[in-house]
Amino acid sequence: MPNDATTSKETQIPTNLRLLMILEEVARLGVAVKSTHLIEALGLPKPTVHRLLQTAEAEGFLQRDLDGRSYGPGPRLRALAVNTMSSECLRTARLAILKGVADEVGETCNLAIPDREGMTYLDRVETKWPLRIQLPIGTQVPFHCTASGKLYLSTLRATMLNGVLSARPLEKQTDKTITSPDLLREELRKTREMGYSTDDEEFMTGMAAIAVPILDPQGRLLATLSVHAPVMRCKLNQIIEFLEPLRRAATSLSELYGHQSVDV
Repeated sequence: MPNDATTSKETQIPTNLRLLMILEEVARLGVAVKSTHLIEALGLPKPTVHRLLQTAEAEGFLQRDLDGRSYGPGPRLRALAVNTMSSECLRTARLAILKGVADEVGETCNLAIPDREGMTYLDRVETKWPLRIQLPIGTQVPFHCTASGKLYLSTLRATMLNGVLSARPLEKQTDKTITSPDLLREELRKTREMGYSTDDEEFMTGMAAIAVPILDPQGRLLATLSVHAPVMRCKLNQIIEFLEPLRRAATSLSELYGHQSVDV
């Protein structure tokens, strides 16, 4: 006999909404999700959930996690999120905030989001100085040696972080790049304590940067707001002085996407 509560809940969810609700639940949790959780949370039968997960995986909306049993956002779902964030009305408001902080600090400001292989630049406002470092929108940069990437890594659970750090060697970009997983873990511990991250010529010789988090309504990292500059004009200790304007702008961006303040 089927469970009456489960059957009742199943009939309340239209067939054409079931896959969308699975995708919504995966996105809401922000971690790899097992089918057992989805069955319990949505009240759908096990065969239905497994069939929908297989469809979502085949079409690229979900992909298996490292354990082979859990599911996280696939390339098409991540692209959907990026395109949503880039919608005209949101982007206009977002660029106004970025321009305001760029004008205040006088250096290039970047908005970046995490992807599978690194941080991707979603938006930027260039400095007015003729000497600048070009990292166009759409550029993907490594996690381990950039301010935005290290900030993202600092938010990961230990098991997920270990998976990222053991997947491949930490590539040396400059003489200052941290290539030891243990040293990087210590750097990430300090980052969590500070609430911001730095790049002291670790990604590119002659460039320093600082990044602060933009949080979603659940208090999770949605994106990063960063400033970078050539060290011949603005050394790291000078860039750190931009922290408060960056935090104010990050609060405004968080409110734009979820009406929640950033408290770091």
